[in-house]
Amino acid sequence: MEVHEDASSVILQDSELGTTAPSLRFSKTCLKNVFSVILLFIYLLLMAVAVFLVYQTISDFMEKLKHPVMSVSYKEVSLYDAPGIAFYPGKARLLSCKHHYYDHIPPLINPGQPGDIECTTQRINYTDPFTNQTMKYALVVRGPRDVKKKELVFLQFHLNGTDQDFSAIDYLLFSSFQEFINSPEKAEFMKDCESSYSSWKFSGGFRTWVKMSLVKTKEEDGSETVEFKQETSVVNYIDQRTKPRSDQLFFVVFEWKDPFIQTVQDIITANPWNTIALLCGIFLALFKAADFAKLSVKWMIKIRKRHLKRSRQVMNHIS
Repeated sequence: MEVHEDASSVILQDSELGTTAPSLRFSKTCLKNVFSVILLFIYLLLMAVAVFLVYQTISDFMEKLKHPVMSVSYKEVSLYDAPGIAFYPGKARLLSCKHHYYDHIPPLINPGQPGDIECTTQRINYTDPFTNQTMKYALVVRGPRDVKKKELVFLQFHLNGTDQDFSAIDYLLFSSFQEFINSPEKAEFMKDCESSYSSWKFSGGFRTWVKMSLVKTKEEDGSETVEFKQETSVVNYIDQRTKPRSDQLFFVVFEWKDPFIQTVQDIITANPWNTIALLCGIFLALFKAADFAKLSVKWMIKIRKRHLKRSRQVMNHIS
């Protein structure tokens, strides 16, 4: 009887071990499968993020191509290319023109009387570029160059009576007086200048002080345009001539504001090499993640096959 009980107890222990071992294997396999599924979802999430980054990078690159950034730089010079100053005096007459330095203008001697004309000037007639019918008369004067010595040009005009309510003289600035001198077709040159540049006025009975600054703009096709900016101050002229007169005196001063030439150009901040490098990094990460996901799927299939094989073996053993 004792031998039979021992044998039966041994059989019971073996059966209990046989039932617990497959359950442990099943729980480990289940955990491994769950972990693999989680890794697969992480890969899909990373892939979605990578695709979004690719789209965002390309969108930013195209947006920067469409909207370049304006860049402003300054170049310091000691001598400017002497600008041309074209006056349209009408019936007014140039009385004097002198170059002075260091912002110093000596007192006027015999205002209203002809004085020294020490400037380089040239008179020219040409057809109005907007009407092609009216003839225009222009007096072109060489402007100041030496900005370090604060060179200025002081001009005096005289108008002997007028039937207009207001008296003023028109003028325009262009970039190079030397180009005008060297031009074989000076009339066409002036027509182009009048079409390209703005004109201003200064009034009689005042001293108008014009401070110029130069702005160069680089276009997308590589061409360059020049524009003048002006700061104007006006001082009343006290006419101390003894006899009352009906004539008008015009005084105007031209000077460079500062030694800096401003250059404006559009710059595309989108760097294709940075974009390509970023895209390469994203695609490399995608390929690495795809390899990892591929191995994970293979490993899941292998674990699944192994689990099915063991299940079949247990079933066969029970049968």
